[in-house]
Amino acid sequence: MDNLIRKLRFEHDEMTQQALADACGITRQTVIALEAGKYAPSLELAFRIARVFGVGVEDVFQWKR
Repeated sequence: MDNLIRKLRFEHDEMTQQALADACGITRQTVIALEAGKYAPSLELAFRIARVFGVGVEDVFQWKR
Protein backbone atom coordinates (compact mmCIF):
# COMPACT_ATOMS: atom_id res chain seq x y z
CA MET A 1 0.00 0.00 0.00
CA ASP A 2 1.37 3.39 -1.01
CA ASN A 3 0.70 6.53 0.97
CA LEU A 4 1.16 10.28 0.73
CA ILE A 5 1.63 10.93 4.44
CA ARG A 6 5.00 12.64 4.11
CA LYS A 7 3.74 14.88 1.28
CA LEU A 8 0.61 15.77 3.23
CA ARG A 9 2.63 16.59 6.35
CA PHE A 10 4.73 19.07 4.41
CA GLU A 11 1.66 20.60 2.77
CA HIS A 12 0.22 21.19 6.26
CA ASP A 13 2.74 23.69 7.61
CA GLU A 14 5.54 21.12 7.56
CA MET A 15 3.86 19.10 10.31
CA THR A 16 6.37 16.99 12.19
CA GLN A 17 6.10 13.24 12.53
CA GLN A 18 5.61 13.76 16.27
CA ALA A 19 2.75 16.22 15.73
CA LEU A 20 0.98 13.74 13.45
CA ALA A 21 1.60 10.94 15.93
CA ASP A 22 0.15 13.00 18.77
CA ALA A 23 -2.90 13.96 16.71
CA CYS A 24 -3.57 10.30 15.86
CA GLY A 25 -2.71 8.76 19.22
CA ILE A 26 0.21 6.71 17.89
CA THR A 27 3.98 6.78 18.29
CA ARG A 28 6.42 8.64 16.08
CA GLN A 29 7.95 5.26 15.23
CA THR A 30 4.60 4.17 13.80
CA VAL A 31 4.51 7.28 11.59
CA ILE A 32 8.03 6.49 10.39
CA ALA A 33 7.01 2.91 9.56
CA LEU A 34 3.88 4.11 7.75
CA GLU A 35 5.81 6.61 5.64
CA ALA A 36 8.38 3.95 4.75
CA GLY A 37 5.65 1.53 3.68
CA LYS A 38 6.69 -0.99 6.32
CA TYR A 39 3.37 -0.90 8.15
CA ALA A 40 -0.21 -1.02 6.88
CA PRO A 41 -2.56 0.91 9.15
CA SER A 42 -5.78 -0.43 10.57
CA LEU A 43 -8.91 1.00 9.00
CA GLU A 44 -9.47 3.11 12.11
CA LEU A 45 -5.96 4.57 11.97
CA ALA A 46 -6.28 5.27 8.25
CA PHE A 47 -9.42 7.30 8.95
CA ARG A 48 -7.75 9.14 11.84
CA ILE A 49 -4.80 10.11 9.66
CA ALA A 50 -7.08 11.28 6.85
CA ARG A 51 -9.15 13.33 9.29
CA VAL A 52 -6.04 15.13 10.59
CA PHE A 53 -5.33 16.28 7.03
CA GLY A 54 -8.97 16.99 6.21
CA VAL A 55 -9.01 14.59 3.25
CA GLY A 56 -10.51 11.22 2.40
CA VAL A 57 -8.73 7.95 3.12
CA GLU A 58 -8.24 7.40 -0.61
CA ASP A 59 -6.34 10.70 -0.76
CA VAL A 60 -3.80 9.36 1.75
CA PHE A 61 -3.56 5.66 0.89
CA GLN A 62 -3.51 3.90 -2.47
CA TRP A 63 -3.62 0.16 -2.99
CA LYS A 64 -0.76 -1.25 -5.07
CA ARG A 65 -1.80 -3.98 -7.49
